[in-house]
Amino acid sequence: MNQLERNQSILYKYIPEKAVPVIAEWIYEHDFKLRIKKSRSSKYGDYRPPVNGENHQITINYDMNKYAFLITLVHEIAHLTNWNKRQNRVKPHGEEWKDEYKRLMTNFMDYEIFPIDVIEALKRYMSNPAASSCSDLNLLRVLKRYDVRQDTVLLEDLKEGSTFSYNGSRYFVKGEQVRKRFKCKELKTKREYLFNPLTEVALISSPIFAGKSE
Repeated sequence: MNQLERNQSILYKYIPEKAVPVIAEWIYEHDFKLRIKKSRSSKYGDYRPPVNGENHQITINYDMNKYAFLITLVHEIAHLTNWNKRQNRVKPHGEEWKDEYKRLMTNFMDYEIFPIDVIEALKRYMSNPAASSCSDLNLLRVLKRYDVRQDTVLLEDLKEGSTFSYNGSRYFVKGEQVRKRFKCKELKTKREYLFNPLTEVALISSPIFAGKSE
């Protein structure tokens, strides 16, 4: 088995089958290292340019569904192709990067790769892609329909005043919505944080937390 075939065999686990040949070819062509990482709450993926003779490196969280994984991976590959053309002479998420991202994504806007609802959400998002796909609530909401875990609770579904845990170790009380995010108070520190409405949380109903939100 050659390197291209090895890349394909790994990619089949993470992205739609019809997208595998193109992505495998790009890995070979651009000679970058793709690392699958444990879940990171602050980001879905990242790109690191070559340093001291090392390869380009892209990391992607392992726990995304195959459609979200592909969208994130192409986002990071767009950083790579943008860097190859312009290095650090342009903004990371400027117009040049947006053009690269749009160009690369045209290879996958296919109903044999994405479901119809994802395609429609992607079309709207790709008209002006943001620094992170998670900032587009419509696209993120559609992508979450295809998560393997269907038992998760989204913050937007909780009633105001509900107590919830985030990452299993920090506890908050849901507050009012401020523009596109919810203001939530951490029980331990009393500090307020703004949460994406599609943050996955665990509802806490135990009376041990009663009164601690004051």
